[in-house]
Amino acid sequence: MTDTKFPPENNLPAGYVPPKVWTWEPGNGGAFASINRPIAGPTQEKELPVGKHPLQLYSMGTPNGVKVTIMLEELLAAGHSDADYDAWLIRIGDGDQFGSGFVEVNPNSKIPALMDHAPKDGGKPLRIFESGSILVYLAEKFGAFLPADLRGRTEAMNWLFWQMGSAPFLGGGFGHFYAYAPMKIEYAINRYAMEVKRQMDVLNRHLAENEYMAGAEYTVADMAIWPWYGRLAEKDAYNDAGDFLSVDEYAHVQRWTKQVGERRGVKRGAMVNRTYGDPSSQLHERHDAADFDTKTQDKIGQNTAGKA
Repeated sequence: MTDTKFPPENNLPAGYVPPKVWTWEPGNGGAFASINRPIAGPTQEKELPVGKHPLQLYSMGTPNGVKVTIMLEELLAAGHSDADYDAWLIRIGDGDQFGSGFVEVNPNSKIPALMDHAPKDGGKPLRIFESGSILVYLAEKFGAFLPADLRGRTEAMNWLFWQMGSAPFLGGGFGHFYAYAPMKIEYAINRYAMEVKRQMDVLNRHLAENEYMAGAEYTVADMAIWPWYGRLAEKDAYNDAGDFLSVDEYAHVQRWTKQVGERRGVKRGAMVNRTYGDPSSQLHERHDAADFDTKTQDKIGQNTAGKA
């Protein structure tokens, strides 16, 4: 019987009809086909390294990872010396997130993941996964960047959870089909471009009346939203997506993006676990504050060249 609503010849690829039961075919296309799979759990036995600080971060400089390194660097800039941390690079393109040690910290095999070896209750090391959970955990541990009053805290949490729910449409939706899918699908790109522009308009309207996401105070909400939507506003996401989405028209988002981006903690946090771009902006691993001065990729390259 012919499907008159979805005639197969109009599908992509032409003639495609979804089967009654979906089955996985390894390497089914896209930039991340080599690591995609429909099951959880480790694929290899691999312990995680542990450095000298109580806070051990296992991450990569994607927007979700940058949220946490910004938070940690902001805490240090604010004088919370106990927030010093080791940041270990988890190369997700190589499948490091499927190592047994990482899966113990985050059974969902996604970065970032944090281990606190000195939790406030004095008990055994505590795992924290999901970037939003990590931000709230650190805010409560150090009493910083999350308002104490009911209304301020609620507004910060509103926007933090807005980001957690909205960004998948930007990354996994628009970003995937615009930059990573093995073919350009007009319907998919149009669908997610429309949604991302709607989200940018939500931010723009809110920031027209507020200095930061939760009002006059800089909070975890700004730290969560900036790596995703600030990066897009700076035209540093998904190739030429900034021009494609006309991000310059969101004047209040642009103002906020620049204001947040000028913060020392944001600048440093954006460098940690970064593996692309200018070598001087890449600090693959961070174990001491001095690493920003001595161990960025440009300096490591110079040191290596000098020893050759």
